[in-house]
Amino acid sequence: MDTPSVPEEMVQHIQDGDLRLRNQFIADYQPFVAKVTSRFCKRYIDPARDDEFSIALAAFNEAINQFSAPMGKSFLGFAETVIRRRLIDYLRKEQRFRGQIPYSSFDQEDEENNIINPIEIHQAIEHFEKQKGLEERRSEIAEFSRSLAEFEISFVELTEHSPKHDDSRQMLFHIGKQFSQDADLMSTLLVKKQLPIKELLERVEVSRKTLERNRKFLIAIALIYQGPYPYLRDYLQIRED
Repeated sequence: MDTPSVPEEMVQHIQDGDLRLRNQFIADYQPFVAKVTSRFCKRYIDPARDDEFSIALAAFNEAINQFSAPMGKSFLGFAETVIRRRLIDYLRKEQRFRGQIPYSSFDQEDEENNIINPIEIHQAIEHFEKQKGLEERRSEIAEFSRSLAEFEISFVELTEHSPKHDDSRQMLFHIGKQFSQDADLMSTLLVKKQLPIKELLERVEVSRKTLERNRKFLIAIALIYQGPYPYLRDYLQIRED
C-alpha cells in the first residue's frame, strides 16, 4: 500500500491506528509547530528550551485526534487554530506575558470565525503588568537598600526619619536635587561616604543644624535623584518641579 503524502490522508491513517506514522508525522511537522508558535508569541521559540513549544506540540497531537476530513478544511489550518487556543490558555493560566505579544495578536478569527476572548486576554495582560510592577518595586527597593548600606543607612530608618511636614520635605528634596547635580559634591559623597556639609552650606540657604539633622535623608534623596529609582520618587512624592 502506498504511503499517504497529503496531511489529511496521513491524519486519517493515524486515526485508523498507525502509531508509527503518528510518531513520524509529528516529528516531520515540528518545524511547522515551531513556526506557528514563534509567530503567535512574536519571538523566536527554541524547541529545546521553551515551554510554549511543548504546549504547541501537544496541541498538534490533539489536532490529529480531533480533525475530521468532512469538515472541508485543511489539517494544517485546523492544527494552527488548536495550537493558538492552547497557547492562549497556557499564557492566561501562567500569567507569563512579557510584552512580546500585542493585543492585536488575539484579535483574530479562528476556524469557526469566532473571536478568541480578546477582553479576557487584555485583563490577563493587565494583571501581569500589575504583578510586574510589584516585582520591579521590590527589585528597586532592594537595590536602593544596598546603596544605602554603604552609608550605614537602612531603608526602614529612612522612612522613619522622613520629615513629616510637606514644606520641609520639599525643601530637602530641592536641596537633594541641587546636591545630586553637583559633580564635586557627589564625588565627595561617594568617595568619603559622608555628607559634605561645609561645602553644601556654601550652596544652599539653610542652617548647619538643618543639614546635620537631615543628613541621612539628604544622602538618600541625592542617591535617588542620581540613580534610576522612579518608584521611590513616586513613593516619597518627589515633585520634579
